[in-house]
Amino acid sequence: MRVELEEVRDMSRRAIMSYGYDPQEREIILAVLMYAQMRGNNQGVVKLVNPGIPRHARQGRLQVARHGLVCATVDGQLNHAMVAVSRGAEEVISLARKGGAGVVAVKNIATSSGAIGYYSRKITDSGFVGIVMAGATPVVAPEGSYQAVFGTNPLSIAVPGDESPVVLDMATAAMAFFGVIEAKTAGQILPEGVAFSRSGEGTRDPDEALTGALRTFDSSRKGSGMSFMIQALTGPLIGAAYLGLGNSPDNWAGHLLLAIDPEMFAGLSELRSGVATIADSVRAATPLPDVARVYAPGERGDQTAAQVQEQGWLDLEQNLWEGLIAVASRAPGSS
Repeated sequence: MRVELEEVRDMSRRAIMSYGYDPQEREIILAVLMYAQMRGNNQGVVKLVNPGIPRHARQGRLQVARHGLVCATVDGQLNHAMVAVSRGAEEVISLARKGGAGVVAVKNIATSSGAIGYYSRKITDSGFVGIVMAGATPVVAPEGSYQAVFGTNPLSIAVPGDESPVVLDMATAAMAFFGVIEAKTAGQILPEGVAFSRSGEGTRDPDEALTGALRTFDSSRKGSGMSFMIQALTGPLIGAAYLGLGNSPDNWAGHLLLAIDPEMFAGLSELRSGVATIADSVRAATPLPDVARVYAPGERGDQTAAQVQEQGWLDLEQNLWEGLIAVASRAPGSS
């Protein structure tokens, strides 16, 4: 169904309020969710329904500790991950401005951080190369098994381009966890080959997938190996939760953010020019007979977001919209 963009934004703002977040937290969470929703990314407003994102009862104040010249840790103190990782992005930008590079760990958070391309893009908008990776609770099976061991463990790399950054944002799972939730909410089945049931059979049923396991993005040792390494870098390296372990049963997982100043190497201007050349070459590549055109990473999402902004409306699944309205109705001051 077609819903006015500002109506989606307002309803989402009220839904976030219903979970007890203060105005500053609310606007950060809203920005991350709408970034995804406007790009057709399944990390959008579906996060506000079933079961939603309530403010943690033991949420404390974010704590930042710097280590050496270019490293820091953000202790999320069970804050919403979008708030904690946004702070991590600010911190890594600050480190890179001073030292040419920055590495920031974020841990002890209570929720999913959403579309991590939002954070890598934020880093790149400041003139740096941005790399962000995130661990998650176990929902993905390693190659050769149907038992959930890894998280969906996404990776995002953003590089400055000529007119806009080029942003890769990918889960190392065949489908993001909230893609399964989105399908369940809409009463839809999953694509073939993305999930196992609890007994190890392939399934297209979201409920069976949620009690079973997802496959890695390529169902091979390469995807399994990449997921393993992201789990290692966002868990034991930084002292965050992994494999469902950690200092709190509510601790979602860790994030690692990197910023690199291109002026330490060829320079920002040279990087932008080179990235534009590569992107133009990709777009100019001869497409396969059943392909309309070839895209650079993130380009489809950017085009979708621009189109949504211009047309002023979003196409939302009806169950999702009704669920969002129901959550928003619980916000303070709602009739």
